[in-house]
Amino acid sequence: MKKIAVAALGAIAMPFAASAADCGEVVMTEMNWKSSQVVTAVAEFVLEQGYGCEVTLVASSTVPALASVAETGKPDIVTELWINGAPSYGKMQAEGKITTLTDVLSDGGVEGWWIPQYVVDEHPEAATLEGILANPELVGNRFHQCPEGWGCQRANASKGEAAGLEEAGIEIFQHGSGETLAASIASAFENKEPWFGYYWGPTAILGKYPMHKISLGDYNEKIHMCDTDPECPTRGQGLSEYPVGPVKTVVTTDFAEKHPQAAAFMTNLSFTNDQMNGLLAWMDENEATAEEAAVHFLTTEKELWMSWIPEEDVKSTLGGFF
Repeated sequence: MKKIAVAALGAIAMPFAASAADCGEVVMTEMNWKSSQVVTAVAEFVLEQGYGCEVTLVASSTVPALASVAETGKPDIVTELWINGAPSYGKMQAEGKITTLTDVLSDGGVEGWWIPQYVVDEHPEAATLEGILANPELVGNRFHQCPEGWGCQRANASKGEAAGLEEAGIEIFQHGSGETLAASIASAFENKEPWFGYYWGPTAILGKYPMHKISLGDYNEKIHMCDTDPECPTRGQGLSEYPVGPVKTVVTTDFAEKHPQAAAFMTNLSFTNDQMNGLLAWMDENEATAEEAAVHFLTTEKELWMSWIPEEDVKSTLGGFF
């Protein structure tokens, strides 16, 4: 797979790079979840080969990425920011430190608490939060929490406190990475065991395994934003559903002003949930890396990604390729 990917990438890159414009050094996030890693790999290729950027990737996650921008002005590009878990986003946008380019997931992301459908089929009372709290053994007396540093970790901690998970005898199990969280779901399905916890989409997991979403009630913006803010005095005192989440690509305002061509391309780079689920499922089935998934996408969806490149760049900067 790796050799095929490298060969295919070379076949695309040679004519593409011939007329690239020089945009200099660009620092871009490589978040620790797969959909973001795919977005980053696709963006990295086009920025390097099409716009002459020298891209440096930095491993990050939601909260640290914006904290770094606020403190250092880097990274230049945050490719996939779930703003529901980023309480500093609005303030930084208002202060002009960041510029929002696009909804990188055009129909938004979904977050929430889930259990396997087979658990509900066997125990209908587990279909609701109230039923789970009254019968915690049906979900293995455990809530699978997302990794430290993710915005959802803070939100889940607050929602779990409001719901009374621990009082009901449900242990909060802190996962160390997105990979172990996903593996716990796969293992549960393989063994038909109970599972209860947080997950999100688009992901190969939600596409591959039938899951039932547990309602946390109506969405209340004030309560949910308080969930994500460690300084909020009323955290854990109200329960709100996760909203359908806006998922943005943001850049520093300095980058947007200095590199309008690259910013224009990033403004057009956007996937639907179905498109991203398909790529993530392909990755899972082929045990592929994000870079290999990017090559697969670039070689099979040329019409789509070409549509992201502004017409003037197709005619000039990228003319040798097209």
